[in-house]
Amino acid sequence: MAMPSSIEKRMKRFAEQRWLLDAIVRTVGLDWDQGRTGYTMAATGPAAMGDLMGVRNRVQKFSDVPREFARAARRREMRAKQYEQEGRLVAARESYFIASLLYGNAMWAIFANTPENIEYNGKKVDCYVKYTQLAPHKARRVEIPFEGKSLPGYLHLPPKASASSPAPCVLAISGMDGFKEISVSMYGDRMLERGIGVLAMDGPGQGECCVRDMHCTATNYADAGRAMLAWLREQPEVDRNRIALSGVSMGSFWATQVAANDDHLQGCGVAYVCYEPGLKSLLDGASPTFKLRYMYMAGFDDEAAFDRFAETITLDGFAERVKCPYLAIAGEDDELSPIENAYELMKRLGGPKELLVYEGEKHSMPSAPSSMLGPNPMDYRAEWLADRLAGKPMESRNLFVDFTGKVQSRSWD
Repeated sequence: MAMPSSIEKRMKRFAEQRWLLDAIVRTVGLDWDQGRTGYTMAATGPAAMGDLMGVRNRVQKFSDVPREFARAARRREMRAKQYEQEGRLVAARESYFIASLLYGNAMWAIFANTPENIEYNGKKVDCYVKYTQLAPHKARRVEIPFEGKSLPGYLHLPPKASASSPAPCVLAISGMDGFKEISVSMYGDRMLERGIGVLAMDGPGQGECCVRDMHCTATNYADAGRAMLAWLREQPEVDRNRIALSGVSMGSFWATQVAANDDHLQGCGVAYVCYEPGLKSLLDGASPTFKLRYMYMAGFDDEAAFDRFAETITLDGFAERVKCPYLAIAGEDDELSPIENAYELMKRLGGPKELLVYEGEKHSMPSAPSSMLGPNPMDYRAEWLADRLAGKPMESRNLFVDFTGKVQSRSWD
């Protein structure tokens, strides 16, 4: 058993709705709460389709999730080792990459530092380090000191980056279900293809940091981001004057906090936003897995105490201090963060800003015609960040993508 039932009983709604959760997983499938297989495949490419479809077919209840992802990960890891022994290094690196992401997904559904979770984390890191050693671009594991411990991450650089020709770079912040290994695509990464490096990190409460008992508070990601950026600016292959932020889902919240504390960023581009004060829709209205996960991230085993903590999760005092250019991409019908919170936050930002809203779209994209026919959200953000890092000026604007894919300009009112 990957997670004892005592962990599930920490949260009243999770315990009461456990039977319903299993019924939904059996009926809807592995992607009942968000597009997990979709964003994993976006990083791996079609090479992992068989692995992910196999997991999706075998998962019939919530407790199947870590078991089946880990089973697929072990199979991929064994294949990678065999390829490496045979000298087939391209095939080996591909399988190491896929195995790492499968182990990372196995960790997602375990909300405690169980022996299985610790084992999967070690396997995830080992496989990814092997990938970095064989990757077609420069990549290395990093440890950044923070509050007596260290934050783990990977620095990815375009091939031509060097001390004599430093590259611009983006600090990539993933979401509460995300982990650093999924932040850079195996092939055709949007940032690397544009000559931009990526520092992919786990911050407090994310991925490997949970296993290290480095939990998130309402504000400590801002301090962690300051440490990440200070470290990044000291790397000789990185242009210290051309650094930007990117964030996805809960990473949009944390990236905003980080941007508020740094006056030298060239831009901050976030997508699938989480701005609602107290995260009430996410924690109290969505799948109960979100709240139990966040309790683990924040280091709470008492739900009442966590509820009091959740009331302090807000961008008040941060949004007003963001001065760099800022892009937010959101779904009009986001079920985890109502769209009115995005409009409210944009009004409070202190610098030039752009809001791109997709008609009828939910939190995870693409799921509506607007994001399928209109500008691809991740491509749009990559181009926007590239423009900011190139020093191109921008004007504030409010954009809306309708069901036909047409982009309309609207007033802030």
